[in-house]
Amino acid sequence: MKQFEVVEAPIQTEPYRDFVLNEHQGAVVVFTGHVREWTKGVKTEYLEYEGYIPMAEKKLKQIGDEISDRWPGTITAIVHRIGPLQISDIAVLISVSSPHRKDAYQANEYAIERIKEIVPIWKREIWEDGEEWQGHTKGTYQDAKEGSE
Repeated sequence: MKQFEVVEAPIQTEPYRDFVLNEHQGAVVVFTGHVREWTKGVKTEYLEYEGYIPMAEKKLKQIGDEISDRWPGTITAIVHRIGPLQISDIAVLISVSSPHRKDAYQANEYAIERIKEIVPIWKREIWEDGEEWQGHTKGTYQDAKEGSE
């Protein structure tokens, strides 16, 4: 387990919670984002995530550094899963600890918003009757690479 990582295997929550916990921390907030079955009345069969792993892990670490700067005393661990994910699977986990609960809550919310803004991970929703790339960055990593040439 690394502090900031992209994985293909199912995410286990306890190692990330334990990573941020020590005798100085009074609060640990763990957020898990799961694959949901229904979005805006459309039934999702499953999701597929793709990512540019070296850059994604670098950006996850950047988010952790931003959190440390904004909320001194915090410890953050973030993991995002790629590949095919089934309904209820964990897609992302953010674990933040701090001496006080308010900072842990705020930092955790900050982390998920920043992930959506800057981390190069793409999501494809597969439905009963079609599919589409979703999120702020539509298309695959290859599409983005070809568009910049």
